[in-house]
Amino acid sequence: MPDSDATAALVAELWGDYKEHGTHAARERLILHYSPLVKFVAGRVASGLPQSIEQSDLVSYGIFGLIDAIDKFDPARGFKFETYAISRIKGAIIDELRSIDWVPRSVRAKARAVERAYSKLENELRRSPEDKEVAAELEMNEDELNHLLSQVSFTGLVALDELLGRQQASDSGGSATVGDTIADRAHDPVEMFEVDEMKHLLADAINRMPDRERLVLTLYYYEAFTLAEIGALLGVTESRVCQIHTKAILQLRSRLAEPA
Repeated sequence: MPDSDATAALVAELWGDYKEHGTHAARERLILHYSPLVKFVAGRVASGLPQSIEQSDLVSYGIFGLIDAIDKFDPARGFKFETYAISRIKGAIIDELRSIDWVPRSVRAKARAVERAYSKLENELRRSPEDKEVAAELEMNEDELNHLLSQVSFTGLVALDELLGRQQASDSGGSATVGDTIADRAHDPVEMFEVDEMKHLLADAINRMPDRERLVLTLYYYEAFTLAEIGALLGVTESRVCQIHTKAILQLRSRLAEPA
């Protein structure tokens, strides 16, 4: 999307027209203007999915998230729309994938088993367990563990968003996303405190991780690298990066699930 003064002025005018008058044409032009966001998010989500899942389908799912974001966004609050919309688009894609139950129940059970193994070993060892230790806990060899992580990776989409939203979701009885917290922050100081606290917990958990896992999470979630780009940087395959990412997410889940 061009970042020129003329474009910015036009987009601001479209927002004003749509929010003040509900103009259908302005809404359609906003959807068209921000549609590249959907392709961007769909591409990142697709990198962790089986090849049988078509990226074009993900784009279709994400469009509904974009439309929802445009309808609910309030420009007067001063937040950047792209930040808000990306989490909405991700959420729409993930919700649709879950609704068609594309991940076998057995794979979800394996994910829980790996998470429990990480939690148990970290409590016993007081450090991040090595792959060979996790494999031994699961009564398998390291090659089998890596294969299992590849399978489990398909269940760990947008994991940091889910971790940030978990506490808000359990408190409200519904779903919560990073986008929700950004939109409501100025009007709910309690929620703002809770989200900031969760971010600090998450940052602390990430900082205590092994260097490679921490680097993969940082590059993927904060620097917007693709898995392939991270693999090229680290000198490993994209599938290996996917395994490292999955391992890191399972460790984070186990740590944040521990009682205070």
